[in-house]
Amino acid sequence: MDVIEEIRAERQRQRLDEGWTPEHDDTHDQGQMALAAGCYALNAAPERFADGIVPIFWPWAREWWKPKSRRRDLVRAAALIVAEIERMDRATVERMAEKMNQ
Repeated sequence: MDVIEEIRAERQRQRLDEGWTPEHDDTHDQGQMALAAGCYALNAAPERFADGIVPIFWPWAREWWKPKSRRRDLVRAAALIVAEIERMDRATVERMAEKMNQ
């Protein structure tokens, strides 16, 4: 599987297995998904966060911090970035529709 397909599959897993629908993602409008992506990306660096340590800027409850391998964390980070971009795009379309209806 190529890496883009792997990111797509992770995004699909987030939706189907975790239940993170677009509507749910839209509630995270303060950059939470970007922060989470950053945490996973940083955790892929050679100097990873220590086991059991949740990054201080992790946006959600401690139990949602579930680091894996360095590569897997990068794929997860990429999927979260995609989710954030999709959320931003939906918000832009919604704002444009609201302006047109005024």
